[in-house]
Amino acid sequence: MESIAVKWDSAYAESEPANTQACAVLAENSYLLPSQGLALDLACGLGGNACFLAAQGLVTEGWDCSGVALAKLKQYALSKKLNVSVRQCFIGAECFVPSRFHVIVVSRFLDRTLCDAIIASLVPGGLLFYQTFTRTKVNEKGPSNRDFLLENTELLKLFAPLDVLYYRDNQRIGDTSQGLRNEAQFIGRKQLKSLD
Repeated sequence: MESIAVKWDSAYAESEPANTQACAVLAENSYLLPSQGLALDLACGLGGNACFLAAQGLVTEGWDCSGVALAKLKQYALSKKLNVSVRQCFIGAECFVPSRFHVIVVSRFLDRTLCDAIIASLVPGGLLFYQTFTRTKVNEKGPSNRDFLLENTELLKLFAPLDVLYYRDNQRIGDTSQGLRNEAQFIGRKQLKSLD
């Protein structure tokens, strides 16, 4: 596990939070966000999603294994007066508390063993925004290991207990030089009457 943190520390050493942005599924559908509540940017890296969520008025947590990324995010959030706290951890199901978050955002990270914990950690009516790479990518961007790539419509299956608000995966259809490629997007809402 420590080698993973070292890998990501190195990856983030030359980058800055000011140059990161929220993932498209969040930025383009931000009108769905609640006006207040607690949000989580899972595997946040430099915190593009975390800063975006905090700017929308949500108290936000950013979790990641990279101490380098989290230190930069914490300093940046302080300088911008954004309500973002950070937690360095190797993300596992034990990290999650049931019915805690109003919003969870996951971008470019895939660990199928966490899906049930993510769902359970949403409050009733809570929203999950998810965007990550697929096996039908049209170029080499993103992971090469198929374990970290989504199968066709897999997000819909992994998060089947949630009500689907939005799903998009353009795959290799039509003019692949245009539109969203390489990644699938999903927004789901936990039912108000929770079965947890």
